[in-house]
Amino acid sequence: MKAVITVTGRDSVGIISHVSALCTAHNANIVEITQSVLSEYFAMIMVVEINALDIPFADFADLLAATGRERALDIRAMHEDIFNTMHHI
Repeated sequence: MKAVITVTGRDSVGIISHVSALCTAHNANIVEITQSVLSEYFAMIMVVEINALDIPFADFADLLAATGRERALDIRAMHEDIFNTMHHI
């Protein structure tokens, strides 16, 4: 199973490192990542494998969101089933 993680906000040092560290800490394997900085704004999309998560996916998503709030970022994690359903025509 996979999930899509999005991160948006003002650019600052260590965003990718911080989100990657949370993934590593909970056994989410990053399989794809893209990021860009537009002026002072940061945007990133990660696809992660979540088969080996050591906590429930909902808790992982809540942890990412809480970390985002602490860093003035919007971090969201969406299970691939929901993402695919939302984007299916």
